[in-house]
Amino acid sequence: MRCRKSIKNMTDRKIRVRFAPSPTGPLHIGGVRTALYNYLFARHHGGTFILRIEDTDQTRYVEGAEDYIMDSLEWAGIKVDEGVREGGPFAPYRQSDRKEIYHRYADELIRSGNAYYAFDPADELEHLRQEYESRGETFNYGCNSRMNMCNSLTLQAAEVEKRIASGEHYVVRYRMPENEDIHFSDLIRGDIVVNTSTLDDKVLYKSDGMPTYHLANIVDDHLMEISHVIRGEEWLPSLPLHVMLYRSFGWEAPLFAHLPLLLKPTGKGKLSKRDGDKMGFPVFPLYWPYGETASGYREEGYFPEAFVNMLALLGWNPGTEQEIFTMDELVAAFTIDRVGKSGSRFDPDKAKWFNARYFHMKSDEALADLFMPLVNEKGFTPDHSTLVRIVSLVKERAGFVKDLWHEADFFFVAPTGYEPEVVKKRWNADSPRLMNELRSEVAGVHPFAPEVLEKSVKEWIATKGYNTGAILNLFRLLLVGASRGPHLFDIAGLIGRDETVRRLDDGISRLSA
Repeated sequence: MRCRKSIKNMTDRKIRVRFAPSPTGPLHIGGVRTALYNYLFARHHGGTFILRIEDTDQTRYVEGAEDYIMDSLEWAGIKVDEGVREGGPFAPYRQSDRKEIYHRYADELIRSGNAYYAFDPADELEHLRQEYESRGETFNYGCNSRMNMCNSLTLQAAEVEKRIASGEHYVVRYRMPENEDIHFSDLIRGDIVVNTSTLDDKVLYKSDGMPTYHLANIVDDHLMEISHVIRGEEWLPSLPLHVMLYRSFGWEAPLFAHLPLLLKPTGKGKLSKRDGDKMGFPVFPLYWPYGETASGYREEGYFPEAFVNMLALLGWNPGTEQEIFTMDELVAAFTIDRVGKSGSRFDPDKAKWFNARYFHMKSDEALADLFMPLVNEKGFTPDHSTLVRIVSLVKERAGFVKDLWHEADFFFVAPTGYEPEVVKKRWNADSPRLMNELRSEVAGVHPFAPEVLEKSVKEWIATKGYNTGAILNLFRLLLVGASRGPHLFDIAGLIGRDETVRRLDDGISRLSA
């Protein structure tokens, strides 16, 4: 395969793109990125985004996977214009519902001489492959071998008809021309030339009535008037066959763009579920509940807009320093020529960074709304205004809604234990006396507001000539149980006089025992 760096002009056809996943398991984030790029491209050009379910391989079909795909796109804000749920002018959009269509076009290829029936038993083909491998060679069912095989090119027509009529298993193979250079162009990778002698005669259709991906996707893309095929680079080796199929049917081919891989955090190899399991990050958009379960970005607490923003920049760059994009901004900025050829290394820390940015962009009120169910689950029912105040005090230390509980738990639950290192450093024989004095001072503060309490306590410290840091660190230890949390007097003000005094009494008692 030879590549030259030139890109054809965009087609004048109405922009129609499709995302065509197979329901064989959970949708990988690489698949979501493919859907996203198709969606952005369509919206940028005022076109149509189609979701088509390619379930031709029924042996690999997984129950629940189809709904999972659609739910994932919906969560990510990738809106489908035509699809299984949405319907559309080219329905049905599930390939298993279109079998009769593919049968007609397989017959057309046979009649035109561009395809043929093959009856070779699977075990014989496997034996041939093993025989070739033993010699360090690869068996290729193509121009150099097909005339030695059991197919309609070597059998009499009457024999072919007899075998089909008897129900004998067969496949329909594409008849790849001999020693012909195929020229085609990829919008990302440039012009490409492949000689047909290096290609095999791929199976297009099986006697069980199901097409392979190669035939089904070409037929559907044509009938659904797809203008651009934007898909993963794993399909690049199939492109010569697809181009030839378009030529054999006499159809105008869409323009192609093959996206780079999402790579492991190490940069070596394709990102997989195993990488996520080992390093503790999800590789699927939603929780996968079937068989071998897997975590999802939604359940891990990621905002869909952060997830989409992160994915968009894994393979595409806007040509500026901007990193934070709304979906509308992505639509406006996205162009296929700024998609790179090389794989993009996935960085789990960067994913967290994106979520943190979106987290901090949200209002205190919005975060309180999101935090309230978690607080309720813990058994607490604060009023909304109180929770807003708590969120405002702790949100800078958080990057996810779930982090808020760790940062704010002491507002709801008094400490029953105290951080050993802090106790060792701060608590001494004189501490009970000092904290009892502080307790008396705190109990007498009116009104019990953060600013009044702070002024009163600091004046008392100054009058007594105590070390401010020592007193306040002990105060925090008894209120929180550790040396963490926001402004000390904000904590006391929110939990109130009675709870503050109770925690001082309890802490003195526990640490003096």
